[in-house]
Amino acid sequence: MRLALRAIVGCAWAALVACGGNEVTVYTSADEAEVARPVFERFERETGIRVLAKTDSEATKTTGLANALRAERTRPRADVFWSNEQAANVALAAEGITVPLAGVAAAGGTPAAGDALSRAVASWPARWRDPAGTWFAFAARARVAVCRTGDEASLPATWSAFAHPSLRGRIAMADPRFGTTRSHFGAMHAYWDRHAAPGYAQAFFEALAENRPKVLTSGNAGVIDAVARGEADVGMTDTDDALAAIARGLPIAFAFPRHAEDPQLAGGGTFAIPNTVAMVAGAPHPGAARRFMEFMLSPETERQLASMPARHAPVVHAPGERDLVIPDPLDVDPSEVSRAADGAVERFMAAMRATSGADAR
Repeated sequence: MRLALRAIVGCAWAALVACGGNEVTVYTSADEAEVARPVFERFERETGIRVLAKTDSEATKTTGLANALRAERTRPRADVFWSNEQAANVALAAEGITVPLAGVAAAGGTPAAGDALSRAVASWPARWRDPAGTWFAFAARARVAVCRTGDEASLPATWSAFAHPSLRGRIAMADPRFGTTRSHFGAMHAYWDRHAAPGYAQAFFEALAENRPKVLTSGNAGVIDAVARGEADVGMTDTDDALAAIARGLPIAFAFPRHAEDPQLAGGGTFAIPNTVAMVAGAPHPGAARRFMEFMLSPETERQLASMPARHAPVVHAPGERDLVIPDPLDVDPSEVSRAADGAVERFMAAMRATSGADAR
């Protein structure tokens, strides 16, 4: 009997290790200290599963991690990709690097219809998920314009106003080849070409380049610092960076410019940047990966992100009284944003090179 019991326990432990029950590897572009670490610590406390995290630099963040997942496609190291924006997970799903949850077998077989993860997947709002069930969005930041406190009247009411010649030499922005600026450029292109006119986005990127913005490799946090130091009058950044700066006592104010010129046009407002999470195809620890996905899609996790200093706005579950609310989120298809992003960035960078060449002559 004792030998049989040992055999049963040994087999159970082997199965647990085989399905990765004791650890999960998460690649994340969420801020490591302020956002990701508290979430990982709560997951470890509640499940006993250890999180092995891989992050990247502020400047390249999402882009660098997405490229790492592509490079590791034939021998995946990650179980889950938690991105602090949407476009990368949209692209990875289209490439088959992440996998629909409905097709993922739980440890020991197919997921039960009544388990917590299956219930979350089935009830997730269509606007905040991949149609195939590969990535899921929650807890969003938003793109904002920032200035020094007291200069709020100088903040543009629309994003197209950043192309006005009056702002020449006064704008700071993050390098659009990476991170949320890249996604925002894709959203501008997708929305304006559909709702304004074909070529509208191209004209904007050329005019923005003519305004000679300071394009910073230090990311959105660098934009905040440049505005706070008076090196730029206005900046393009995200709510989490703006709120963190205000919490540190920096003289920063922000506003939510619209994409539609008509202030009454619903769906023409602020570009929301939700967190997204997806399971990697061929995840080394599928059982633990499912537990982590279940955890990330719970109301408690969106609540935790909303209550952090970065104040990610709840978009799936009901917001609390003091939560950040994104005014009139921009109605744009995430797949169109992802497809448009590379071309939008390329057009802007080409316009910047042309402007620099003209200055040199």
